[in-house]
Amino acid sequence: MNNRVAGGLFLLLGTLWGSSFVAIEVGLPYFPPLHFAALRYYLAGLIVLGYAVVSTDYWRPRTRTDLALVGIAGSLLIGGHHAFLYLGQEHVPGAVASIVISLGPVLTALFATGLFGDHISKLGLVGFALGFVGVGLVAQPDPNALFSSDVVGVGIIFVASACFALGAVLTRPFSSDIPARTLQAWAMLLGAGLLHLTGMLTNESFAAIRWTGTAIGSLVYLAVISGAAAFLIYFELLSRFGPTQINLIGYLEPVSATLLSWLFLEKLIDPLTALGFVSIFAGFALIKRRALGELVSSVGR
Repeated sequence: MNNRVAGGLFLLLGTLWGSSFVAIEVGLPYFPPLHFAALRYYLAGLIVLGYAVVSTDYWRPRTRTDLALVGIAGSLLIGGHHAFLYLGQEHVPGAVASIVISLGPVLTALFATGLFGDHISKLGLVGFALGFVGVGLVAQPDPNALFSSDVVGVGIIFVASACFALGAVLTRPFSSDIPARTLQAWAMLLGAGLLHLTGMLTNESFAAIRWTGTAIGSLVYLAVISGAAAFLIYFELLSRFGPTQINLIGYLEPVSATLLSWLFLEKLIDPLTALGFVSIFAGFALIKRRALGELVSSVGR
């Protein structure tokens, strides 16, 4: 894979994952949120598992470490993250949700510091502050309406971002040869099952789904295009850039989500929300300035 192809795939992946926030926004009126997320990952997980079966003989977990990784990824990276994301997007637009989710790498560094004692420089502390200021700018809380729908939605999506960050940190101590596609497939299926179970416990029903063309289109897009296909691109890029650099894709997602919201839904974020994204990215850039520099250098070579 040459540099131009790798750079193009990097941009494509950011666009596909950013578009998922818009597709969720389009589909939510037709689905109970947790069952919507569960259906997406049942389908995506089966597709990725099929790819694992035909591409490697290591297509299922073999060790306790493998099972631990699947358990963490399935419960936090897929289950917890998407439960709160879909619930939060009932209150805020997809573009806003994508900006709050972009706080994830900042929270990852924060959890790594608290759980594993990672060193944080003074610039890193400034980065943490900028990240949380950015979320405040996105939420724009009114002292007279602290429990407004927008503020509640941002808060729920903040929890989604925290679930993903915590899951990413908790997988760090484990060393396994399990291929990424195998791990992702089983994590998707486990996460889908947990989302399904949680939906049942909260009285969601598949009978409430309205199977319109728009509903089917959004589900298929989320499962096949921004789900399975996007993860296959991710696997290719992961071996080239490594996990730290590839996480920078999270900062392309809000740009993609905002542009697509404008093109298809005629929605634009306000200036304060845009400033919030800039603040979150600035915070990340201070915390992970070396990783950012390495990515730029690797693409430029």
